[in-house]
Amino acid sequence: MKNDRNTTSLVALGGLGEVGKNMYVITHGDELLIIDAGVMFPESDLLGVDYVIQDVTYLKQNEKKIKALIITHGHEDHIGGITFLLQNVDIPVIYAPKIASELIKNKLEDRNIGYKNIETIDGDTHLKFKNFDIEFVATTHSIPDSFALAIHTPNGTIFETGDFKFDLTPIGPMADLHKMAEIGKKGVKLLLSDSTNALSDGFSKSESLVDEALDDIVSKHHARIIIATFASNIYRVKHIVETCKKYNRKIVVFGRSMETSIELALNNGLITDKSIIIDYAKAKNLRKNEICILCTGSQGEPLAALSRIANGVHKQITLMPDDLVVFSSNPIPGNAASINKVINKLYLKGVKVFTNSEFSDIHASGHGKSEELKLMLRLIKPEYFMPMHGEYRMLKSHADIGVSCGIPRENIFILENGDTLELKDDIVKKGPKVQAGDVYVDGSRIGDIGSVIIKDRKLMSKDGILVTILNINPYTRELLIKPNITTRGFVLVNENAELIQKIERKVSEIVNNSLSSSAYNYTDLRNQIILELHPFISELTGRHPIILPVIMEVKVTK
Repeated sequence: MKNDRNTTSLVALGGLGEVGKNMYVITHGDELLIIDAGVMFPESDLLGVDYVIQDVTYLKQNEKKIKALIITHGHEDHIGGITFLLQNVDIPVIYAPKIASELIKNKLEDRNIGYKNIETIDGDTHLKFKNFDIEFVATTHSIPDSFALAIHTPNGTIFETGDFKFDLTPIGPMADLHKMAEIGKKGVKLLLSDSTNALSDGFSKSESLVDEALDDIVSKHHARIIIATFASNIYRVKHIVETCKKYNRKIVVFGRSMETSIELALNNGLITDKSIIIDYAKAKNLRKNEICILCTGSQGEPLAALSRIANGVHKQITLMPDDLVVFSSNPIPGNAASINKVINKLYLKGVKVFTNSEFSDIHASGHGKSEELKLMLRLIKPEYFMPMHGEYRMLKSHADIGVSCGIPRENIFILENGDTLELKDDIVKKGPKVQAGDVYVDGSRIGDIGSVIIKDRKLMSKDGILVTILNINPYTRELLIKPNITTRGFVLVNENAELIQKIERKVSEIVNNSLSSSAYNYTDLRNQIILELHPFISELTGRHPIILPVIMEVKVTK
């Protein structure tokens, strides 16, 4: 996409039509800014995929223009993709809040990436480029050091909220409402606003209500307490620690990400008493009402600490009948089934389980609900509005909220990843589309796990795999011994001898016909086996396993 030097363009490479994978790119002339570089965690149908990240082809095409990557806060859906981005694109500098900076440095160290040019920003930071002047505005979220961005361009101000809520009694600092109002009063051309909770009416719960609820639980339960929450919700972790200290409980931490968050909170003064954190060996000498176990696994992750505790396979923790397990979180969309499995296993162990509900306030979302979204719209007073960070239904609901706040519907853009907006001549309009999409990360492999491989994995998970091992003499063009048939996830060979024999005979027939009718060709023979065996097996069993012919050339001369 070629940019008019007088046009400011904006494109989302992630974050639209989905929750996660946030990345927004603003370009003017020969300068390009990237805002956030997050990951998205895969749905259950993306078998074997660890993360979903952005297609950064557009950034590669405009690499010489890139001036900086700017981070709004330290959650995975905003920083989790940085290590992958740095392997593909040259980023001159990363500007990030203090907590996010430390989390990013940990990630780089874990992956042995030697990138050092990370600059820490705060609410007083002003970044000046040739075409951009950027202010940072403190917001309230579930992690410290969260910021919105006011990006002043030659074609007007773009205000990007990051993730936010309005909490008038927060655990941490208040959002800078006065600065938001001041920027709005000066004039904002385009607002990009978090849509995650646009479908929820009213105001989100205050984090202080969660503090009160946890205080009530810890004070009244006179045995061991196990609390599972998001490790990234550092404010929640902070007041769990403070509540435990108040009631003379020591905390044992399980889960690497939780250990990292505790260490980060200690290093930044968010937790001040290190003595309250002990290892499990010391906890054995304490009474049950003096112990709180803080762990990962609030989303039912199979390998997380809580899942292993529920399954009875944790090396150190064995559940006791008078234990209380607290889920201080809400299910992320798609995780409800996994969480319910863990809860059922906990109940089977005889323990009491406490989850968030309308009758208990043990979790508060970090994302504003409809009334808070209205307040942001009223403070910023944009001429144009683009809902961001959310599935389509969330973006659509947020657009309707924008209309209710007086923004003309024709000035509101519900876009997809890759769509562009152009700011020029005092108007905002839709521009040409750029390449955008999903890139799958599987272990250390980035981008080579495509839709065909995912389809094969789904087929194997559903109907299994059938391997035919053939020994062929390429000189005499004959099958030396009968085919060897083995399967995984299709049928048990020992219990289906008749079916296996039919498949052996069919494979022998296909091979002998192919060898006698044409010049021997390894690839053609392999394809012919797959082509003829698929309908044959389907007719016999009604199933469609992946067929993998293995042809071994045994050169036997007489």
